[in-house]
Amino acid sequence: MENLIEVAKRVLSIEAQSIAALEERIDENFVKAVEIIHNCKGRVVVTGIGKSGLIGRKIAATLASTGTPSFFMHPAEASHGDLGMVTENDVILAISNSGETEEIIKLIPILKYFNVKIIALTGNKKSTLAKQADVVLDVSVKEEACPFGFIPTASTTATVAMGDALAVALIMRNGFKKEDFAVLHPGGSLGKRMLIKVKDLMHVGDELPIAYPDTSMIEAILEITSKRLGAVVIIDKDFSILGIITDGDVRRGVQRWGKEFFELKASQVMTSNPKLIEEDELAAVALSVMRKYSITSLVVPDEKGKLKGIIHIHDILKKGIL
Repeated sequence: MENLIEVAKRVLSIEAQSIAALEERIDENFVKAVEIIHNCKGRVVVTGIGKSGLIGRKIAATLASTGTPSFFMHPAEASHGDLGMVTENDVILAISNSGETEEIIKLIPILKYFNVKIIALTGNKKSTLAKQADVVLDVSVKEEACPFGFIPTASTTATVAMGDALAVALIMRNGFKKEDFAVLHPGGSLGKRMLIKVKDLMHVGDELPIAYPDTSMIEAILEITSKRLGAVVIIDKDFSILGIITDGDVRRGVQRWGKEFFELKASQVMTSNPKLIEEDELAAVALSVMRKYSITSLVVPDEKGKLKGIIHIHDILKKGIL
């Protein structure tokens, strides 16, 4: 039996070559397809059956999640009523490797009646589908990766890659931004990373652990303990930020000074110029800064540089931002 590792490597090599071969086919037809979808006043209706249908569902989902209204329509169900979902403002993205899929070919006359544009993703540029389409995107492959040469493997990989190319090109053409993506994914981790800001999670007012330069370390430690944020911000009477003392500073101070540590003033222990972050910055950015400097809190100043809040790493992680 052929070494299974070699079999797997051969599959990946064939599929990688199939994707690479698509590069030279990105031409004016691809640009035309992007422009048709960009100018579409309705939705992109993706259709396909079997493996092509599964790929179609993925492409439709990717388009929809990146700002291009889209949905999948099963071609067999379409001829039994689901064609009612199609309007004259829509665009059809039809997927068929052979270009002769019976269920799709039967839909073409009706789609033509609706006067909708048809973009074909097919491996056969001479097929019925290709001839009837307004634009053809060639996703043909030299060979399938399966040992029999006919099970959809490389061809489905090439098709999904072309679908991704369309989606990403449309992101650029439509001016779609990461903030737009976040709005469409508010419940997911990506949405949280791009929507939740420092001001949404930071502690303010009575929750703030604060002390003054002449505060004794015993009092400073009590403030750290009572506010449960692992730190105390040292300020002056005008709330200007002078420094910070963390629970780590306390542990290291006790090891160094022993009992004498508790007789020190906050100004003698604090770290001057603590790491700051603006309240309108993303919480994900705050987490990145914390990880970079191996700290657990960031101080938040107001527009005048005065203390306004503090954000702790646990506040961020509890929101599922990783």
